[in-house]
Amino acid sequence: MEAVYIDKHYSLVAECKQGSKKACYELYRLYSKAMLNVAYRIVGNVEEAEDVLQESFVDAFNKLKDFRQETTFGLWMKQIVVHRSINLLRKRRLELVEMESEQLENIADDEGFDDDEIQYQVEQVKRAIQLLPEGYRVVLSLYLLEGYDHEEIGQILKINENTSRTQFLRAKRKLSEILKQKGKVA
Repeated sequence: MEAVYIDKHYSLVAECKQGSKKACYELYRLYSKAMLNVAYRIVGNVEEAEDVLQESFVDAFNKLKDFRQETTFGLWMKQIVVHRSINLLRKRRLELVEMESEQLENIADDEGFDDDEIQYQVEQVKRAIQLLPEGYRVVLSLYLLEGYDHEEIGQILKINENTSRTQFLRAKRKLSEILKQKGKVA
C-alpha cells in the first residue's frame, strides 16, 4: 500500500501551475519563513540564507510543472532549499550551522533543567557546535534538526549512508568532548 500525502495547499499549487501569480505569492508567504530557517541552520548567515531562499523559490516556481504532488509542496520545497544550501557550502566552504534555541531548549526541558540553566546550556551547545568540523555540523543539522534519515543525507551530500552514520556518531562524540573540555556537562 502506498503512502498518501495530503497537501493542504494542493489547490494553491494547482493554481500556481496554471500561472496564477497570486497563488505563487501565497505559497511564498506560507512557506518562506520556515524555508529561511532551514537555509539559515545550514549556511549560518542570514544574508546568504535569504539568497538561498529566493533562488530556491525561483527554482521551485520554474520547475512547478514537473511537481507531481507525490509529496507535499512543503517537503518538496524543503528539499530544494537543503540542496541549494549544501551547494552554497560547497562553493564557499562556510563553517557555520546554527541550531535554534527552542529546539535545544526542548532537549534540555526533557532533562529537567530550569529556564536560566537552559538558556546558559543552549548557548554553550551553540558555541560548541560552531567548533565542529563542517561535515560533522552539516550531518548533525540535517539529521537532528531537519529530520532527514541517513539514506537521505547520503543522497543530499553525495556520500555513503554509512558515512553519514559515522559522521553523525563522531559529531555527537566530538560535541560531547568539546562540552566536557569547557567544564560543562554534555
